[in-house]
Amino acid sequence: MWLRQPPGDDPNLHSQNPYQQPRRPQPPGGGGRGTRAKIVAVAAATTVVVSVGATGVLILGGGKDDNADSGNTKASASASKGATASAPASDKPPGGKAERPTVRGWKVVVNPRWGTAFDVPPDWEVESSDLLLGFTDDRLDSGDPKNWGKAITAMGAPAVLKDGWCLADDNKDGLVDDTPLAAVGTRGEKGAKSTGDTALSQVELWVYGGYTQPDRKSILRDRTAKPYATKSGVKGSIAWARSRNTPREGKCATDGKAITFGFKNSVGDFVAWCLVGATGVKDELPDSTIMKILSTVRLHGDPTES
Repeated sequence: MWLRQPPGDDPNLHSQNPYQQPRRPQPPGGGGRGTRAKIVAVAAATTVVVSVGATGVLILGGGKDDNADSGNTKASASASKGATASAPASDKPPGGKAERPTVRGWKVVVNPRWGTAFDVPPDWEVESSDLLLGFTDDRLDSGDPKNWGKAITAMGAPAVLKDGWCLADDNKDGLVDDTPLAAVGTRGEKGAKSTGDTALSQVELWVYGGYTQPDRKSILRDRTAKPYATKSGVKGSIAWARSRNTPREGKCATDGKAITFGFKNSVGDFVAWCLVGATGVKDELPDSTIMKILSTVRLHGDPTES
């Protein structure tokens, strides 16, 4: 299930720090059909306040960051813009000049928290730098309160391709699950030992969280990260993961793919750039476009988080 939340002030969002059990959203107006965006958007705060879809229902909890070291979080379509309490992402580092895209006509995505920037094509939607996007445990929807709100993995300052790409109400509860085609962002990786470790530690979780859970057998992933350097000269390591013939069912069920790029920011902290998307569909994001986006990754001043 897709998740949106604020990073808060803890540099790690761990699956062992689950949110409090949320109230299930109800259709607006006491009847009719609502929209449940599996991605939830909120402003940065010590206590997480998550607005789910267009229903205005709140989830309270204590998750605090864009680092998810374990678990699974499934990404879904954007929450309504009215539910986003955070300010627009800034493309200007402290004391620096405004960031310009390196690809003509593309948009800049900045994560000041980790001191990173990259570009996305013009049809992507750039979200606030205060937002986290990721996946939650699917047992959220199974009625098991022990797992409600448990995060699998998440990224910060995301950009999303085709919000609302797939809409479904598979469990017939009157609330529509909203799933995007692809998403990209960055996250800190405190505790990583190398850029290769950074790339490998998350890539499988993105595919598992978004496309295969609870199954892991359908995931194929790199066992060794490969060296990679962006056009700006940022050096690090990349790793891919993909699913094949996942057993999941539902209108929006597809296979998926993910790539992570592990590198160091200006203060030597390990950072992961993460992109995840659906595969085997008509509008699948081509690998060539993914690699072009990746090639634009660059440092963006000194990070506000360290």
